[in-house]
Amino acid sequence: MAEVALRTTPLDKDRILQWLQTYGVYAGVAVLLVVNVLITPHFLSAENFRTQAVQVAPVIIVALGMALVIGTEGVDLSVGAVMALSASVTALYLGYGLLPALLAVALFAAGVGLANGALVAFIGVQPIVATLALMVGGRGLALVLLPQLKDLRNPSLASLGSGDVLGVPYLILIATALAVLVAFVVRRTTFGRQLLAIGDSRPAAQLAGLPVRRVLIIVYVVSALLAAVAGVLATARLQASDPTSLGNLMELSAITAVVVGGTPLTGGRVNIAGTVAGAVLIQLLTATLIKHDLPPSWTQIAQAMVIVAAVYAARGRGKR
Repeated sequence: MAEVALRTTPLDKDRILQWLQTYGVYAGVAVLLVVNVLITPHFLSAENFRTQAVQVAPVIIVALGMALVIGTEGVDLSVGAVMALSASVTALYLGYGLLPALLAVALFAAGVGLANGALVAFIGVQPIVATLALMVGGRGLALVLLPQLKDLRNPSLASLGSGDVLGVPYLILIATALAVLVAFVVRRTTFGRQLLAIGDSRPAAQLAGLPVRRVLIIVYVVSALLAAVAGVLATARLQASDPTSLGNLMELSAITAVVVGGTPLTGGRVNIAGTVAGAVLIQLLTATLIKHDLPPSWTQIAQAMVIVAAVYAARGRGKR
């Protein structure tokens, strides 16, 4: 009997790790919800749920792009800088109307994504180095364009940040629509399959004749565009452009959401539902600590513990 018990122990451990890899993030969200219902006053109020959803929406949007990049075995550290740059460009061009401002933001963001993609796909620079350069340069450009905070009083922009449909804020609707779209692209399109194949093995994808460089460039451009969307929505919600602080550490929040959600840093797999749940988990954890008057440093420590737990659970998952 003892031998049987010893033989089944590793198998049980593997099953537990596999369950954590697949469902751990959802279980974490459920546990935090139950804990908050029990100990946090007014947690079940509609206003609280609306606030939490609005706050997490930009993180979800950025994390969607980050998930695509990580799926190719890359990383994009420039997303926070792109958010700051989008805030500066919005402030500069808003006088011409909301649509011209949004087009200008899209052009700037696409330029950053194109630069990231070109450095990775054509020059062969490691993604962390390429996007680090754009992270520093993009933030610097944002501050050159707009050195200080600027209030924005534009009815169209205000409506984008605070408007709703049947009580559901635009931010939540946009984040939901983008999550569904990205999930469809990953799971149901040729581009999605090519993306995963490249993350699984780039040399094999090249030998198979896949358009590796084109896919990589598109992925980094999409990541930058999604970061720009998040930046515009955050600016619209604040009714102010603040390139100094907007997007600070957003790249870390996005990476955390992606990793906790079950997408391996080794590429070859993208879990969009898990990424959304990961962002919600981090938001709930942060809100819980803040509501109970714990200092921000504890929030960072808690997030670090969540990352370590997610990486531990992901051991051996690797590529498909």
